[in-house]
Amino acid sequence: MSFDASPPGGAPVDAGAAGAGALLLCRAEPDVVEPAAQLLRERMLLAEAGSGWSVLVPEGKPWLHGDEPVDRVLTGWATALAVGSGWPVLALWWDGDRSGYTLAAGFRRTVGYEWLANGTPVGEGEAMRTFAARLALDPVLDLQSLDALTRPDTEADARARMLGLLAVLTRTGLTLPPGLGPGEPADRLRESARARQGVRQVDWPGWRDVVRAEFGQVDKGPLGPWVRGPRARALAAAQVAAGLPLAVWAVRRRSGGWTATAALLLAQGAAGLAYDRMRARG
Repeated sequence: MSFDASPPGGAPVDAGAAGAGALLLCRAEPDVVEPAAQLLRERMLLAEAGSGWSVLVPEGKPWLHGDEPVDRVLTGWATALAVGSGWPVLALWWDGDRSGYTLAAGFRRTVGYEWLANGTPVGEGEAMRTFAARLALDPVLDLQSLDALTRPDTEADARARMLGLLAVLTRTGLTLPPGLGPGEPADRLRESARARQGVRQVDWPGWRDVVRAEFGQVDKGPLGPWVRGPRARALAAAQVAAGLPLAVWAVRRRSGGWTATAALLLAQGAAGLAYDRMRARG
């Protein structure tokens, strides 16, 4: 069943999409996540989510106004963040029909799993094993808990499955702030995030400020001595080379998520080349 929640002349909005929600969990501190998140050019709220984790809460709901459902939008965002950083990004998403996750890590292929609303698993068990390996989870205890989420259970709906996934990640230091959990609609997630002390508003400040912030983070970080020279130039050139055709493809497909990925690749590559040249002159 669907209802018309669009303005006059607009396309109808599916009821399941209207109740959708999403979170981006980044395995990095907010100070590190913020400059990368700005490159998505999406309004988001950023908060700490335990030891070594941050959570991004989208303020908008692009899945209501485009051709892409919430899982594709979040996959694009997670991929964009991951390819421009050295930390994994876990996208959690849900709507009226299903729930699931997508894990992005660098340039590797994303891995994901989903459940129907009643908890029926519709993913592949191999995805859970890859998920555990990429997050360096315990190959015995944690993997047993994850495997249980892929087996039928008439008493566990999709929200319970997602909570089970998060319970495993608490052993890595993840602690979601109160009110930010699977199954909540996007509006409620946003209001809960705004009520948190220390929450940050992530906005697009313009290219100059973003590049300056990226330089500052690199100088302070452990990779500072390794961002100049042949290897750095080769990586930056590869990012630009990969971003250009991806941008063309994404525009043709009208894919907002993959457009963000291409933009981030191009931005990171250009910033890397500019940084190397600037520091060489200095």
